[in-house]
Amino acid sequence: MSFDGQLPPKMRLLRAAAELLAKSAGAAVSTRQITQLAGVTAPTLYHHFGDKEGLFDAVVAAGFEEYVAGERDFAPSGQPLVDIRRMWDNHVQFGLKQPELYLVMFGNIRPESRPAIVADAEVLLEEMLNKAAAAGQLNVQPREAARSILAANVGVTLMLIAEPAAERNLELSTMTRDAMIFAVSRDQGRDAGPEDSGKSSVVVAAIALNAALQASHSDQLTSSELKLFLEWLHRISTSSTS
Repeated sequence: MSFDGQLPPKMRLLRAAAELLAKSAGAAVSTRQITQLAGVTAPTLYHHFGDKEGLFDAVVAAGFEEYVAGERDFAPSGQPLVDIRRMWDNHVQFGLKQPELYLVMFGNIRPESRPAIVADAEVLLEEMLNKAAAAGQLNVQPREAARSILAANVGVTLMLIAEPAAERNLELSTMTRDAMIFAVSRDQGRDAGPEDSGKSSVVVAAIALNAALQASHSDQLTSSELKLFLEWLHRISTSSTS
């Protein structure tokens, strides 16, 4: 079996490599397998990508460009947590529309080896969470919130991909999304008692000021003063409320 011959050879190679990688379960994928599925010869692969590893790198790069476009292809609402919900939904839809590519990007995990693509995706999420922090809407640091939310987002997407399309329950995604955002947002503290609520407010204020200072590049403090101040704020925002 090979791909539609009407597609350019370069595109056929990218799609063939993505499909074979996704189905490999960690096993090696040969140049012959790729070229046979793409319906091209080995010299064609070398011409476009240099070698097999160059092709694999291009598969991930192309996938990430498309993923980034989906995550940023909307006008910000001015409400960071609303936009985080939209980013979550875009992530899930990307995975369901292109499962083979998604599995290459987020599913090929090896022990003690964190893919660069995951770190890059966290950076995208952290950018929006920094805005939420500056608005006083987070009760944890943006980086921690980004890691937690992305881990849940990837887990839900992989679970939905594994299910038969007719049996997918997208409500699972919605429930998990809202639970994760609630867990890292200031809303969680509104159900606490007066004492806990007061401590939570201090943490939220520290996180907000930390995010605002880092975003503003203030010149009112020397670099050493700013570094020390940010360190104090970080300690406050990560301290136990016990």
